[in-house]
Amino acid sequence: MIDRRTFLASAPALAAAFAAPGSKPWYLRAYRWGQTNITENDPPRYDIEWWRKYWKRTEVQAIIINAGGIVAYYPSKFPLHYRAQFLNGRDLFGELTEAAHKDGIFVMARMDSNRTTEDFFTAHPDWFTRDRDGKPYRAADKYITCINSAYYDDYLPDVLREIIGRSHCEGVTDNSWAGMGRESICYCTNCEKKFRDKVKMALPREANWDDAAYRQWIIWSYARRVELWEFNNRVTQAAGGPDCIWSGMNSGSVTAQSRSFRDLRQISKRAHIMMLDHQRRDDDTGFQQNSDTGKRVHMLMGWDKLAPESMALYQSGPGYYRLASKTPEEARMWMLAGLAGGIQPWWHHIAAYHEDRRAYHTAEPVMKWAKANEAYVNDRTPVASVGLVWSQTNTDFFGREDAADLVDAPYSGFMHALVKARIPYLPVHVDDIEQEAGRLSLLILPNVGALSEAQCLAIRKFVERGGSLLATGLTSLYDEWGDPRPDYALADLFGAHRIGETPKLAGGGDRRGLRRAGTQDRFAPDGHTYLRLIPEMRAQVDGPKAGDEPPVTGKRHPVLKGFEETDIIPYGGSLSALKVDAAAIVPLTFIPPFPTYPPETSWMRESKTSIPGLVLSEKGKSRIAFMPADIDRRFGREHLSDHSALLANVMRWAAGDSIPVSVEGPGFLDCNLYRQGPRLILHVVNLTSAATWRAPLEELIPVGPIRVKVKLSAGVAGRGARLLVRGGKAAVTVKGGSASFELASILDHEVIVVE
Repeated sequence: MIDRRTFLASAPALAAAFAAPGSKPWYLRAYRWGQTNITENDPPRYDIEWWRKYWKRTEVQAIIINAGGIVAYYPSKFPLHYRAQFLNGRDLFGELTEAAHKDGIFVMARMDSNRTTEDFFTAHPDWFTRDRDGKPYRAADKYITCINSAYYDDYLPDVLREIIGRSHCEGVTDNSWAGMGRESICYCTNCEKKFRDKVKMALPREANWDDAAYRQWIIWSYARRVELWEFNNRVTQAAGGPDCIWSGMNSGSVTAQSRSFRDLRQISKRAHIMMLDHQRRDDDTGFQQNSDTGKRVHMLMGWDKLAPESMALYQSGPGYYRLASKTPEEARMWMLAGLAGGIQPWWHHIAAYHEDRRAYHTAEPVMKWAKANEAYVNDRTPVASVGLVWSQTNTDFFGREDAADLVDAPYSGFMHALVKARIPYLPVHVDDIEQEAGRLSLLILPNVGALSEAQCLAIRKFVERGGSLLATGLTSLYDEWGDPRPDYALADLFGAHRIGETPKLAGGGDRRGLRRAGTQDRFAPDGHTYLRLIPEMRAQVDGPKAGDEPPVTGKRHPVLKGFEETDIIPYGGSLSALKVDAAAIVPLTFIPPFPTYPPETSWMRESKTSIPGLVLSEKGKSRIAFMPADIDRRFGREHLSDHSALLANVMRWAAGDSIPVSVEGPGFLDCNLYRQGPRLILHVVNLTSAATWRAPLEELIPVGPIRVKVKLSAGVAGRGARLLVRGGKAAVTVKGGSASFELASILDHEVIVVE
């Protein structure tokens, strides 16, 4: 192994080539990334010179190269470190690293280290995970290593030192660094001892969310991953210098993070750079989820750091066809949506040789545009007045085994509604509410059922300072462990109180979640239900008359704007009775389920109730909207236009005049506004397509004209608006502290610099 003195003696020329006077560390200026994920049969056929030309064409500044772990691509000195089948003694990792360095490109060595071959297991059986019967956990023909064993504490650090000593790579990343996930409990001797020593309990015997030992196992498992993050950085920095960092990959999905015990907030506090393994959209979340991911990680780690994301150029959904090219439109829009949220592009190919060569043309236009405009898509801070609150603890202890429905869908519903309404927003971790109070005017809590007393106090302080609040579903009805409260902890703000016993969340062996727990609460099985709009207006609206239409008793609240010709909207969920404060307004009430089939039976048996679907109140300067009806979840699942219109109305009413930008015109547009010194930057992504909710996208559809009005921040004159995609300038009118201009059309995206 090369010692530190030898390494430092050999590194100056390389360091000088990469450093500029007064420059930031490499990981703060690597804006464009690439990765060829090497397969075992690549070593004999890896055309390094062709790929060097491709690196240049795509303007990459950093690349990720497979080094070791499950498969080694260099002649490791460790006999149990499995070499690629066709490596034949070649140092492919070293050759690629040398080529990249010659081209002035930074290198992160890729590890994939949570499983090994059988001979490794036979040699070190105490380093591997075990089930309750003592049998090893396996993934296909591999054996899964234990994150609490010497494999992670001793063996992998030695491998990292070997890789850094041989290649002088700038850092290390790992695709599967977090060990075995939540679905399985490890009962190896290491886990048994370390858990007992830490929490004075035996390991839980099953996944039971109500069991104290299981809860402590969750917390303990999270802590180990944070500990490992810090430890691995100490190892790489000691081996390669202070800028030789370790950064394990993380998911853009909070639920995926939870299932693998990766605390996104705690990791972000420690991360030099956030490597995102988040390659594609799904039908529920769309391209806009990538913008949301970028904003989320930057809100946690700061907008001065970078968050490159693995963006698959192969067919990754629907279906995984690793060697087939993704449609260029699908890949391009995912990349652009990420850029709009502050993500750095990172093209990703599986294998170094492809018979399908169409994907070689996909990334280049985006990467070249990002290079030409890197001054405007990096080092900027967001301008938004709405915060969409999320919590990984809520995902764990409220969502439990049904987080996709109880947590993800409500959040996604609001995300879609905000994008459709063209309202800039920021994902806000529930523990960061207090520090964001000066920036935000409205907090949205999408069914954040599990809240601690401290978190509720922070929300109350936000309202006391004049902030507005929109909460849905069972928000604050459970404590941080998911234990039921007798009433909403925020009932005094909501102006509504529970009647009857709060249902327990599914725990024990029941993994079905509250929605299917057999209660008659809001998460009872979905049905044919509606919400009634108050006051009813049909007596004065054209249509057949039955003679029993109720008289119109007054004007409707602004949250019902656009619904003048209907007294009902579809709902689909269930609701229970609440006690509402006398000063509160209830503009929506519940209509219970009635038959759908056959059509002859489809009429309301009970057309009116007093069960509230929405409760509105004002407390000083604050506007409070509590929506027991889970319209956010329904919209996240069904995308009904009535639901998005209602959510948009409620958000605009609660936010008042604080929304910083107005964008009018046709299309489905994701609008993100940023401040950068004396300028504002509006990044608009056109999500309008025939494949908005189903991949793959095959055609880009232009929309326009688009009329924009932006509130000018202090120090921004607003005299001009430059278009970074279309080119040229837009004519600007400044009036009343706002700059207005028009865009003729937008194809995929546009970036407007107002200065």
